[in-house]
Amino acid sequence: MKLLLKNPWMTILVAIIFESGWVVGIKYAHTPVEWLLTIISLLTSFGLYLVASRRLPVGTTYAVFVGLGSAATVLIGWLVFGDALSASQLLFLVILLVGVIGLKLVEEETE
Repeated sequence: MKLLLKNPWMTILVAIIFESGWVVGIKYAHTPVEWLLTIISLLTSFGLYLVASRRLPVGTTYAVFVGLGSAATVLIGWLVFGDALSASQLLFLVILLVGVIGLKLVEEETE
């Protein structure tokens, strides 16, 4: 827990894990317990995002949060639920990840 509070980028990474959880939950939740877990994931994800965004540049933070969250959700859909993943989709995921990494590196240079 201390690492989360010390390093806002770790906080964002944990928020992304919870983001993927609630996005998948919206599609696949059927029981009250599954919906409760989806809501908890949603609140935790945005709560952690808010904590991290207080210490990081808002544009970079949001781009990393949404970009990596989207990539993680697509990969979970493919690996866990058997969603289709074409070569072109994979290419654009890689481009998305390169962009997110680039934003992070540029942000570090300006500090």
